[in-house]
Amino acid sequence: METAAFDYELPESAIAQHPLEERDSARLLVDNGIGFAPSNHIVRDLPELLEPGDLLVLNTTRVLPARLALRKETGAAVEVLLLERLDGGSLSDSGSSRWEALVRPGRKLPPGTVVRPVEGEGLEVVIEEDLGDGRRAVTIDVDGPLLDVLEQFGVMPLPPYITEVLAEQERYQTVFSKRPASAAAPTAGLHLTPEVLSRCADRGIERADVELVVGLGTFRPIATDRIEDHVMHGEYFRVSQDTLVACARTKANGGRVVAVGTTAVRALESAAAFGLNEGRTELFIHGDYEFAVVDRLMTNFHLPKSSLIVMIDAFIGPHWRELYAEALRDGYRFLSFGDAMLLTRQR
Repeated sequence: METAAFDYELPESAIAQHPLEERDSARLLVDNGIGFAPSNHIVRDLPELLEPGDLLVLNTTRVLPARLALRKETGAAVEVLLLERLDGGSLSDSGSSRWEALVRPGRKLPPGTVVRPVEGEGLEVVIEEDLGDGRRAVTIDVDGPLLDVLEQFGVMPLPPYITEVLAEQERYQTVFSKRPASAAAPTAGLHLTPEVLSRCADRGIERADVELVVGLGTFRPIATDRIEDHVMHGEYFRVSQDTLVACARTKANGGRVVAVGTTAVRALESAAAFGLNEGRTELFIHGDYEFAVVDRLMTNFHLPKSSLIVMIDAFIGPHWRELYAEALRDGYRFLSFGDAMLLTRQR
């Protein structure tokens, strides 16, 4: 498949620059299948759009304040975006830790370059070797627990298409987030509230959790001419045996597994494909991929020519183009802080 087939015109005015005041007031475009017009709802309607016996699966990863604005000894500005820890330590550690990161301007930062915050002490970063795909290894040395230092000096790593300042940092976290680890939010989950989740439970819709640490694999653009030539960067996932049992039980009883976000899809399908409860996944869902677990998907609207659009195509077929066109005509908000869709897999 040609990558160009997954392009579409996305006006800058359609890109949401800030979250809505009420999370669950985001619009929700519900796909009713090929040949049927989609219906317009809001996320607050989700419990009534699902059925008793369905299973809602959430990615509980939490975003690290992983974007660091630093300076070289010369005073030149440097940005370090932490992607994933390489040495397996804890965020409560002090001292040194080793990370995979994106650094700018990479060409002007040879191995051994030391960078520090513009103001304040207690953080030093040493730029190290090239890891490929624009990634670098870095060593971070901190005084005090690492998470405390990152919260002092770091900010939320908002995508580059969001140019406005986020007034409330917690709005780039889901209300059910747990372990800080990710370089980006599982954005479909940003719309959910405790009230929506409680109403789902009251309706007989069960919940299960997974973890996929969002990193370069999720937001790295497709740079190849052919989809099949794109290689996903590995990301850590964890799917408990209890979650797998809940998925199997739901399907056996005629219910549907409803993933909130493409990252939840990748976690569930990776566990099924590899027979593992946790590990690293480079699973690239595209083309005629046979889904083993997920039946329905709540997801935001994604960038043109991204691996996420390609996954949507595998889930519902080229019908996604009609839905995206309808959403653009009707003023839906796109990307991370935008509105959402509820899709049913085409069998």
